[in-house]
Amino acid sequence: MIPIGIRPTNDFAFKKTFGTPGNTLALVSLLNAILKLRVPIVNVAPQNPFNPQDFHDDKLSILDIRAVDGEGAVYDIEMQVTTTPGLAKRMVFYGCEVFAGQMRAGQNYQLLKPVYCIGLLKGRLWADSARVHHAFRLTDRETGRCLEETLEVHTLELGWYNLRESDLSGASPLDRWLYWLLNAHKYDAETLKHLFPDLAFWRATESIERIARITEDKTMYDAREKALRDQKWILESSIQQGLEQGLKQGIEQGIEQGIEQGMQQGMQRGMQLGVEQGRAEGALMGRISLIQTLQELNGDPISDDACLRNQSLEQLQALVADLRSRLMRRS
Repeated sequence: MIPIGIRPTNDFAFKKTFGTPGNTLALVSLLNAILKLRVPIVNVAPQNPFNPQDFHDDKLSILDIRAVDGEGAVYDIEMQVTTTPGLAKRMVFYGCEVFAGQMRAGQNYQLLKPVYCIGLLKGRLWADSARVHHAFRLTDRETGRCLEETLEVHTLELGWYNLRESDLSGASPLDRWLYWLLNAHKYDAETLKHLFPDLAFWRATESIERIARITEDKTMYDAREKALRDQKWILESSIQQGLEQGLKQGIEQGIEQGIEQGMQQGMQRGMQLGVEQGRAEGALMGRISLIQTLQELNGDPISDDACLRNQSLEQLQALVADLRSRLMRRS
């Protein structure tokens, strides 16, 4: 049997699968698996339903799925194919906008409904934790009291997910959905329906199967894949160019400084010493420039030259390794 070949983590495929009004069964199942609310969601109405024109107009915008249930609670879910600096803060900002956006002039605050912002991330956001799912609520640090029915932010880092097919039979609904999202493209439709017999999974599988069959949808899916590959290539090229330029400038500046110092100790010996000191200074400046570039790409505060000069070579090398590792995980 031929695999479907459509990745549900492609945000075109994701929104068509879970954001189509006639296919809310899959969206309800996924939301219940993630949120585990005391009262399960029964039905939702998409507020920004799937529209192919969105992808024609902008091949790289983040296209979320927003839905409202019968009680008025708002659910916003998006598939993030790249984990960018500041993502967590952006999710909080966006969630606050959605929560405050419910308010109309003269209305009572008690009428505000809870908002749930969910980010499914292809990579890893929290480098110091191997947890897939984080749920953030407005909670008092000492008593644990939570401001119920306000704002929740959920992150699901698919980069940490490692469930195997053999574990599916005893897996939780969330684990089953995450496995489907990451691996559905590797299977044919009949095998998927055997592995995931629930009707919600069948509907989701039929959706990606239709994308593979319908020429226009497949063309748009492929265009989205290409745009995302190009975006990643541009990012990686920019990083490499910045590193090479910073190292070159650092060496040139360091050699000049070293020669000037060496000249004061005699011409011949001074020139030799100056070049040696210049190369050392250049290497140091190159590392400093590299660190500052990586900090900027990671969205961190930029360390000044004086602060970095006070660190040992080993400390600088360790910092470079950590920043590079974090950037690769985000990409």
